Amino acid sequence: MDGYKRLKRELVAKGTVIDYYKDTMQIPNGNVAKWDLIDHKGAAAVVAVRGDGKLLMVRQYRNALERETLEIPAGGLNGREEPTDCAARRELEEETGYTCESLELLNSIYTTVAFCNEKIDIYVARGLKPGKQHLDEDEYLNVETYTPEELKRMIFDCKIQDSKTICGILTYLARYGGEHV
Repeated sequence: MDGYKRLKRELVAKGTVIDYYKDTMQIPNGNVAKWDLIDHKGAAAVVAVRGDGKLLMVRQYRNALERETLEIPAGGLNGREEPTDCAARRELEEETGYTCESLELLNSIYTTVAFCNEKIDIYVARGLKPGKQHLDEDEYLNVETYTPEELKRMIFDCKIQDSKTICGILTYLARYGGEHV
């Protein structure tokens, strides 16, 4: 956008999942401002549809919220170069134990545009085949199944609050009406 110019970017902290930067920006009126930037390598998520139309969900503890959440399977890319469809297949199998015959991109979201560049590509997975979970050693989650209508109700009742999950489920319902064919 015209009138914005980055004068400086300083790495404040390097993390396991994100890096935190302080940007010095010149804004259109000529003033200089300090802006925070959380740099994230990206992620992929999956709306996994079983043959009976039920969706696979994972329930897990989230430290930032200090509680468990119900989410679609998802995870970070192993590197910026990793294709998101590969990450989606990997995360589906790691978290749920299922593999899939097909993946289709449903949506791409930026989770917090004011200060973070995290992008999540959300896929729909069909032709699911059960297998074995491959959880990370610090990962504890339960796999649960719900109808699309049950999940929509939970979203509207504010029981599901995770943005990628809300976006994935509602996009799936808008595009396919909950059909599982």
